Parts: sequence; C-alpha cells; structure tokens
Amino acid sequence: MKCPYCGSRETEVVETRDSEDLETIRRRRECVGCKKRFTTYERIENINLIVIKKDGKENKFDRDKLKRGIIRSCEKTKVSLEDIERIVTEIERN
Repeated sequence: MKCPYCGSRETEVVETRDSEDLETIRRRRECVGCKKRFTTYERIENINLIVIKKDGKENKFDRDKLKRGIIRSCEKTKVSLEDIERIVTEIERN
C-alpha cells in the first residue's frame, strides 16, 4: 500500500475492523516513513456487472465513476462521504 502523504510503499496495519454492512474491511495504516496514519477499505471483487445505457450501449460497471458522479452532484449539500459510500455499496449490491 502506498502512503498518500509521502508516497512510501512501506506501511503497517494498525487496526482492522469489519464495516457495518460486513461487505468491506476497514484498515487503519501507518506509514513507516512519515508516521502518518490513513484508512483503506477492502472489498471482495464481485462478478463483472454491466450497465446498459439509455441508447442501448453496454458499459462495465465502474464503482469509482458512480461515486465521483454522486460526489459531484452532492457538492453543495451536507451529504457525508460515509453516506455516499453506503449509497454506492447499496447500488452495487442491487
């Protein structure tokens, strides 16, 4: 795992927890180089999902693209990133 602060590839897992939905694992990590902490999430990669657009084109489901779109649409609201993550997970599960 690469440190988002200094770019070092040496990090240690400090704490591991299951998320509320038991679909992801939350890990607190500490960089060996700069000693800063950050959070990562792990989830099982499911079958390849296909999104069918209005014009009939088929695209591979992209969780990050969906999340970026929701974040962009909620910029001027008080929707938390945790709520957005929960929404994206629910959409993916459905």
